[in-house]
Amino acid sequence: MCNYINVIHPIKGVVPFHLFKFQGRIVSEVETNRFNIIRKFRQAGVTTICAAYSLWSIIFKKHHYVMVVSIGDRESTAFLSRVMDMYYDLPTWLQPEIREKNKHTLFLSTGSKVKSQPAGAGRGESVSHLIVDEAAFVEKMREFWAAIYPTISTGGKATLLSTVNGMSNLYYELYRDAQLEKNNFNIVDITWPEHPDYTEKWAVETQGNMPHRLWLQEYECEFLGTGDTFIDYQTLKQIVNSTSDEYYTMHGGSLRVYEDPVPYHEYVIGADASYGRDFDYSAFHVINVYNGKQVAEFHSNTTGIKEFARIMAEVGRRYNSAYIAPERNSLGLSLIEELFDELEYENMWMDDKGEFGVKVDTKSRDIILGDLEDALRTSKLDVRSRRLADELTTFIITENGKIEADDGYHDDLVMSLAHSAHVLKDVVRRNPTIPSRAVQGEDINRQEVAKESNWIPFTKSKYNDPELDDLSWLND
Repeated sequence: MCNYINVIHPIKGVVPFHLFKFQGRIVSEVETNRFNIIRKFRQAGVTTICAAYSLWSIIFKKHHYVMVVSIGDRESTAFLSRVMDMYYDLPTWLQPEIREKNKHTLFLSTGSKVKSQPAGAGRGESVSHLIVDEAAFVEKMREFWAAIYPTISTGGKATLLSTVNGMSNLYYELYRDAQLEKNNFNIVDITWPEHPDYTEKWAVETQGNMPHRLWLQEYECEFLGTGDTFIDYQTLKQIVNSTSDEYYTMHGGSLRVYEDPVPYHEYVIGADASYGRDFDYSAFHVINVYNGKQVAEFHSNTTGIKEFARIMAEVGRRYNSAYIAPERNSLGLSLIEELFDELEYENMWMDDKGEFGVKVDTKSRDIILGDLEDALRTSKLDVRSRRLADELTTFIITENGKIEADDGYHDDLVMSLAHSAHVLKDVVRRNPTIPSRAVQGEDINRQEVAKESNWIPFTKSKYNDPELDDLSWLND
């Protein structure tokens, strides 16, 4: 590459391809490791490196097949054009005879070839080295990967390179699993300070000329909040950092409990129901009204509606007869009927019209999601669940403006949290003793809660707790 390859510099024109240190590291990693996933900043020259590496491979290896996949036909033809330019710049003694050439294929007398194409083609063809350019942006990448992987599973190499594009794509999932050592991909991270031309002065100027989210995506290689997420980057980052793995489970692992009920505290439960047939999930959250903490979470796609109601009633009673607010749709009506009529759960939340549950239609859905966004952004809700945080990172605003889970992902935890946020706001609005504490998210003294709420004192202590056993302060 350094001796014979020329590249086109946007300012200097045609120049020898003298590799920067980080570019040399990429070549070494790709040559050494079978599976590589490269997280890159914009204009790092990685695609050019892959073009040069592909040309070297088909010149010096016999019967070697390099397949390059790009996001579209224009990009795939541009890649092969770059390979062809490099080939013609070589001295003649380094140029094997061309057997076949078109806008997608270069086939040499070594029996080796480079084929550049959009995702979707190539099923069934044995591949020596698969290169996927801008993998985070390839449409239907999941389906393509499932189809093409068998062709490299017997020894072929794979190199996935991309700038980041949020967290709702296969590229991110493979990168995350590589971090967790759940797959065999070797992570190659490159950062903009490694590029000699990118100085601090350049960074300040560039950041000033583009939106912050775009800077995070194009140059900081930040997965979080760089897609079209409904929740902004700073809020998502705060949520992800506040999640906890300290919980115990009940009901076969479907219920995670982060905090046991606190006497005198009120709780709300927002729920989203499904049929429990391995498709969508039934989910609910338990939220402490006085500090916004998520204290429990249920998530299951195998729990029927009657069992879901039974578990919710059990949890609601355990958390001081929490307000329960399912979504009021066709399935939700069955859930409400089961809770109120069959299980005789009395503390069902009612809206201003005196109807049980949260009505969700086109208009009210926007209001409910607005309540969720406000509660998360202003820290009125304290999220503990990592799986909820994961759903929030794939909950997006689509091109047509609809707010929903990205293709291939779920939003049951998000929507049940939205119902919780909506009900929490209403409970706070109706109870004048709560707002300042609930909005600020402060953890408060249990006796103070009871004082402010004017609750009737116990005539006989029920708790083996000196603080709670002393009820004399209630006589004030």
